[in-house]
Amino acid sequence: MAHSSVSGTSSPLVPTTAVRRLLATVVANPFGTAVCLGLAYLAWTLGLRIVDWAFVNATWVASDRAGCNPDGACWAFIVNRLPQFAFGFYPEAERWRAWIVLIAPPLLLLLAMAPEFPGRRKVLVGGFCLYPVASFILLSGGVLGLAPVPSEKWGGLLLTMVVGIGAFVFSFPVAILLALGRTSKLPAIRLIATGFIEFWRGMPLIAILFMSVIMLPLFLPPGVEFPRLTLAMTGITLYSAAYLAEVARGGLQSVGRGQSEAANALGFGFWAMQGYIIMPQALRAVLPGIVNSAISLLKDTTYVMVVGLFDLLNIVTAALSDPAWLGLATEGYVFVGLVFWSLCFGLSQVSARMERDSERAQLRAPNGGRKAS
Repeated sequence: MAHSSVSGTSSPLVPTTAVRRLLATVVANPFGTAVCLGLAYLAWTLGLRIVDWAFVNATWVASDRAGCNPDGACWAFIVNRLPQFAFGFYPEAERWRAWIVLIAPPLLLLLAMAPEFPGRRKVLVGGFCLYPVASFILLSGGVLGLAPVPSEKWGGLLLTMVVGIGAFVFSFPVAILLALGRTSKLPAIRLIATGFIEFWRGMPLIAILFMSVIMLPLFLPPGVEFPRLTLAMTGITLYSAAYLAEVARGGLQSVGRGQSEAANALGFGFWAMQGYIIMPQALRAVLPGIVNSAISLLKDTTYVMVVGLFDLLNIVTAALSDPAWLGLATEGYVFVGLVFWSLCFGLSQVSARMERDSERAQLRAPNGGRKAS
């Protein structure tokens, strides 16, 4: 009564317990509640079966398929073949080099998720930019006293990481130049950039790989040969550059014309204006699109199997034909899916972290476009 006398009107009865709130929701939306209960039952039933198959009845140690429990997953296949899935046919005595190449990208991703410290961005950018060249030198050998290892022996997750990261790093500067060319006021440059982008965007990646690995050597001078991995990476790089160029062009269009006019008034040249003013804003605006392209490119590396390169998916598929491990396609493809999901999820989390850092930087800027509430 005291409350009613203060407010002037009697307040409606409000549920005060979790049970009352749940009953009120059920009465207000019975159809939605029935759907939720049905989905929960389905998830529970499927979840129990997956847990039983993947963990309870699973076999982790066995010498062949006959030693596995037929009612559960035979993860012994993955455990026994894990070195091959990770490194392909890389010589066992030299796998310490492959370990360095394989561990470096996850370490860089963890560094990207670490708290901010001076020079972190320079370390990240420099690490990813140097990764393809350093990986090729370290894996190929022939220098610094390292034993030479031909690229035909690279494979598994190692090859997937090298191709995916290498193609993205090499395609990024090409994409920037193509985006600037397509927005250029010079008709010849704009026509060349547009033609390049439309040609490579209009071709399926499988066709590009076949042209790079099979047709391109036909036009090379006699005696000039390139490794199949180099030819495949060239095709993937140009293919990725065409898509990244359109993402970068969208970022350039989001930057107001006043930015370039102000830069010209301050005496900035074209490249200085792009490097210090226009391009940083453009890339920040399309950061989710850039990361999405990187994720798509990482998954597209599985197409190299059509030209005989044993990436992670292809080497797992080849292992399934072993007579000692027949009938384990489910385990093999689940393993491949989990590996790719983990890598893509890590990239998405890094992208979200970079977006949050960018927003906080704009809020802290004295003349930023946003103000803290």
